[in-house]
Amino acid sequence: MSAPILNLQNISYTLGGRPLLDGAELSVQPGERLCLVGRNGSGKSTLLRIAAGELEQDSGEHFLQPGLKVYYLPQEPDLSAWQTVFDYVTSGLDETAHYKARAMLSELGMDGSERCSALSGGEARRSALARALASEPDLLLLDEPTNHLDLPCIAWLEQELLASQAGMVIISHDRRFLETLCRAVLWLEQGKTQRLEANFSHFESWRDEQIELAERAAHKLDRQIAREENWMRYGVTARRKRNVRRVAELADLRAERRDIASRQRGTLKLAVNEAENTSKIVIAAEDIGWSYPERTLIDSLTLTVSKGDRLGVCGANGAGKTTLLKLLIGALEPQKGEIRRSPSIQMVTLDQQRSALEGDQTVAHFLTDGHGDMVQVGTEKRHVIGYMKDFLFRPEQARTPVSHLSGGERGRLALAAALARPSNLLVLDEPTNDLDLETLDLLQDMLGDYTGTVLLVSHDRDFLDRLATSTLVAEGDGRWIEYAGGYSDMLAQRKGTPPQERQEKTAPTSSSQEKAEAPPTRSNKTTHKLSYKEQRELDQLPLTIEALEKDAMLCRKALADPELYSRDPARFEKITAILAETEKKLSEAEEQWLELEAKRESLES
Repeated sequence: MSAPILNLQNISYTLGGRPLLDGAELSVQPGERLCLVGRNGSGKSTLLRIAAGELEQDSGEHFLQPGLKVYYLPQEPDLSAWQTVFDYVTSGLDETAHYKARAMLSELGMDGSERCSALSGGEARRSALARALASEPDLLLLDEPTNHLDLPCIAWLEQELLASQAGMVIISHDRRFLETLCRAVLWLEQGKTQRLEANFSHFESWRDEQIELAERAAHKLDRQIAREENWMRYGVTARRKRNVRRVAELADLRAERRDIASRQRGTLKLAVNEAENTSKIVIAAEDIGWSYPERTLIDSLTLTVSKGDRLGVCGANGAGKTTLLKLLIGALEPQKGEIRRSPSIQMVTLDQQRSALEGDQTVAHFLTDGHGDMVQVGTEKRHVIGYMKDFLFRPEQARTPVSHLSGGERGRLALAAALARPSNLLVLDEPTNDLDLETLDLLQDMLGDYTGTVLLVSHDRDFLDRLATSTLVAEGDGRWIEYAGGYSDMLAQRKGTPPQERQEKTAPTSSSQEKAEAPPTRSNKTTHKLSYKEQRELDQLPLTIEALEKDAMLCRKALADPELYSRDPARFEKITAILAETEKKLSEAEEQWLELEAKRESLES
């Protein structure tokens, strides 16, 4: 194994009097792609900033290979020091790299003349990505690189990063993105790190095993403390020297248990207050339209949203997703057509800009709306500290200004406020931005159990797959088509072709939020066949699928034995787990073959 290009050992860092990192480690080999995961507020971004040299650790060793070119992409890139995007992207680059910078900007739908002071969040993110890739660094440190990007842009970024020879450390909530790119996982929890040398798809089962082991260790320690306390009460008549030693050991055990308790994982509690809706049809849109002089966003769309539907909306930036959402909920009136809404709608909205989280108001003030220490949660009142704990906020954060919260904490706070209000219609515009994976899991479970209706705009493919009952896709030129199921189901119905239609960049927009959807244009490069890597994968996948089908058949045959469970429960559980994993891999392989085969046919035609 070659020497690491980046090596952090025993890193400690204290923030606000609280140890945020305590003995954390991070090592990256040349060309290695590593994902850094952990709960919001666990210190992922802090560790990445220490790796980039932007923060100085309290203690520990920081080694960076001399002469190494490093690029760090923060969650919110700051372009305020530059006049134009091209000035920003080419800052620090030699003249020869300017051509690559222009090519990258063109790929991302920008020409470099845009004013940095007027960029949307998505445009700032695309500019920062162009700068990162044009600089051709040896090490990329990426903090939530897919935030504010549309699906075609995420797919483009995946291919660029797969082709790069740089070492990478990636923080992201996008499961599909991490599964595609990363071959090792670094888990940051309780200020410490643990490493898994496997694809991200194996992480969550491995993490649950580590949590179970930690809980067993804590239980064993509790029993040992109980035995020692019993001896203290009834057995202190033995030799004095031995007694002194055992008293000291008990004190050490208690100190160790207090340390474990202080670092114990909190449990996020998500529950939504549901209001009764007596109408079967929630929203009915008939032949609606919306356009600008130079561009049509919605052309003769007819759509029915029924009670209990979870409608996912996706498409390229600039396709009009936010405009469509505003039309459906009544924030805008259609230029043509008619929209009818149930009179019993009680709606809660969560916009992607978290616009309510502005100013210097504190967390407690935001949740209570400035009215004392109680939060109105549905029909009951709860103390703000208790409600904050449900969303993993510490009591001392009650007086923290919302502007000082991390992106993930702001996302949790917006959810806490939204879910406190009774609703039968949830309108979620990019709800997954900045949320950690565990919060996403709980949000998915909560929305899955929600009996009301959900309108969801998202670029998170896994989130759409797990949640949406149907997916409405922008096909270009104002056309929208509804597909049954989630994102993968939509791809299968489209024969593997993702929604990649782009809108014209020069079209006017009605608001800064619509501007955030300003699209990148596609490259003029053309190809008429699969890449070597794709063709090889396409050739090998049938053999892989055949082998997985045989493995699944053997597992089913073994489980068909009616005596197996009573005879050998452990073997039954093991075979069941193997079958589940095999079927998952089989589904993924079949989906990959379908996408590649569809792409091959499209290119050849």
